[in-house]
This record gives sequence, C-alpha cells and structure tokens, in this order.
Amino acid sequence: MNVIVCVKQIPDPAQVGELDPSSNTLKRDGKLILDESDSYGVEMALQLVDSHGGGEVGLVSMAPNGEVSGLRTALAMGATKAVLISDPELAGSDALTTAKVLAAAAKRLGDADLIIAGTESSDGYTGTVPEQIAEVLGLPSVTFAKHVEVDGDTLKVNRQTEAGYDEVTSTMPAVVSVTAGVVEPRYPSFKGIMAAKSKPVDTVTAADLGVSPVGWAGAGQQIVEVASAPEREAGEVIEDDGEGHLRIVEFLDKLKVI
Repeated sequence: MNVIVCVKQIPDPAQVGELDPSSNTLKRDGKLILDESDSYGVEMALQLVDSHGGGEVGLVSMAPNGEVSGLRTALAMGATKAVLISDPELAGSDALTTAKVLAAAAKRLGDADLIIAGTESSDGYTGTVPEQIAEVLGLPSVTFAKHVEVDGDTLKVNRQTEAGYDEVTSTMPAVVSVTAGVVEPRYPSFKGIMAAKSKPVDTVTAADLGVSPVGWAGAGQQIVEVASAPEREAGEVIEDDGEGHLRIVEFLDKLKVI
C-alpha cells in the first residue's frame, strides 16, 4: 500500500511571527518545523501501511529556501521519501495554486492508494487545500476523518460532525483530511533521525512540475494592509431600577436580534 502525505513546514509557533513589509505575508526565511496538524497524517499513513502488511509513505511539501527540517522530522517518523517544491516564484500563492502544485508533486511520487492531509494548517487556516487537491486529481474526498480503515479497495472513515460522526465509505484512491487526535503521533527515535538524513528528498520548482501561473500572478490578489484588531471597548453598565428588561429589549432590537 502506498500513501502520500501532504505536510507543511511552518515557522515555530512558539516564536513571535513577523510580517514581510513588502508583501504583508508571514516571513518564512528561517528554520521551519513540521506543522503539528500534519504529524497526525504522517502517523495515520504509517499505521495504515503497517496494518496492510507493507508499502511506502511518501511526502510532498512546499517551502522556501530549500528548507527540509520539517520534512526530516516526518522522514524520521518512518516516511520513506519526499518531494519538496521550493521556488521563489511560489511566494504569494493562494490555496488553489498550492493544491495544484501539491497535486503535481504527488503525481511525481507515483500512483498512491491514498493521499492524506491535515484538515488545515496552523499558520493558514483556509481548510480548503485537501479538497482542492482531490478536485485537481479527480479523486473522491473525505474530510474531518477521526478514524480511518482500509478494507480491500474500500476506504472506511468515521467523519467527525457537530453531533458525533458519520460512517463514510469511498472507493480508492482517495484524498482524506484528518483531524487532530485521530492517532497519537510517535516520537522519532534516534535511529530514525539518523536514517532520515540519507532518505531521498527530490527538490523541484513549479516549472519542473508544469504548474503555471503561480505566486501572486496565479493568485490574482494582493494583501494591501494588515492592521491590529481594535481593542475591546468597555461596555455600558446599567443599574436596574426595575426597567432593566426594557433596556435589554432595546439593545437587542438595535442589534436586529429581535
């Protein structure tokens, strides 16, 4: 069984983030780490391959400056190989362009039985990339998976909902986005960390994948301003003199709640 996991390398959330004043986007020029939300996908892929009796877990990731620190963490967990798309032209890419690039990178790794991604990244929160990858590749998509099983050629997923979960089945190959807590990610062993240093990481550009346009040109947008949220103002204090309920009704009426 072959599984591909989309992993994002992000600035360490324990550090204060900085914006690039030229583009109003998050600076990503330092060391990047594996997004915690994607560690669940890596662990899920490893467990599925083990339970199936063999196969490989490949990784695809977009990151600037040839950064592989986060990828090496996923490789140390047990993934076999990776494709890194690192290209200055990708700066400013929107979610759809990102999905097109990751989909093309997944094809470069070969046919997969399953493509796994986190529900959303910790630094972007669009929550749309996995579904867009599925659309680009023409594959079924199952979202918010809290439990995943493979039975022959059938994918069985418990899909998290507000009221519990739905039991969903799908043909394979398919794209699945998993929630945090779907499994408990393993810690890379020393042996795994050493082995990860020699595992292949194929570094390519958007042009190598045949994806164009990318970056700001592909997004067709720009971030014109980033401003701090206004401080919360003190509310109005009303002394109830027996008519307080009327003031509440008046307030709710102004908000068009009633």
